[in-house]
Amino acid sequence: MTNPRMLILETSGRRGLLALAQGESLLTARDLASKSPGMFLARDLTPTLAELLRQQGWSAKQLDALVVSRGPGSYTGLRVGIMTAKTLTYATDCALLGIDTFAIIAAQTPPEVGRVDILADAQKEDLYVQSFAYVEQGWYPVDELHVEPFAEWIQRREPTAWISGPGLDKWEDKIPPSIGRVERLFREPTVESLHRLGLARYRAEQRDDPFTLEPLYLRASSAERQWRDRTP
Repeated sequence: MTNPRMLILETSGRRGLLALAQGESLLTARDLASKSPGMFLARDLTPTLAELLRQQGWSAKQLDALVVSRGPGSYTGLRVGIMTAKTLTYATDCALLGIDTFAIIAAQTPPEVGRVDILADAQKEDLYVQSFAYVEQGWYPVDELHVEPFAEWIQRREPTAWISGPGLDKWEDKIPPSIGRVERLFREPTVESLHRLGLARYRAEQRDDPFTLEPLYLRASSAERQWRDRTP
């Protein structure tokens, strides 16, 4: 199907974003944080999804694909978002498409930047980081997503690369002003970019297994580390 009915779900960042799309057309979107900041996951995700489907006149079983961001990002957001996506795709048999959050942010970066480092907070003095370069077909990763201390990254980074991602909010004051920054508007994943990448994967007949898709964490959450440290 070239014009699939799609549900877009982004919960890796500060907000919960839901959207419905058909083919290349984004039909409707909802920012859950605008309703109840900090509480969107536990209270609003499922009823808001039902409301969007009802307004569009769709049933869940009419969905052809569900596109979900898989991290890195908020531990709670990713767990809830991906579990919702896996449950819904299992129940409806629609296609499941997990998209790396940093790939979404890279896709929003203006092509003329050429190369960009995407950053996110990995707690304490560490950051998640991955570099992307633009070629004729679009943005492609230069290296693997990894965690490293901020001090090491700032010393070894490619000097011509710009910087983007939600981690800039934490590290902005420690980054030399001579280093290019992507506009704040493009530093967080958007449903438009998530939709575009998901549609490309769907049309390429790529699918993810709802039984094996997992959030992209790289490390345990702070609560998990505290529990592990207490365990003899």
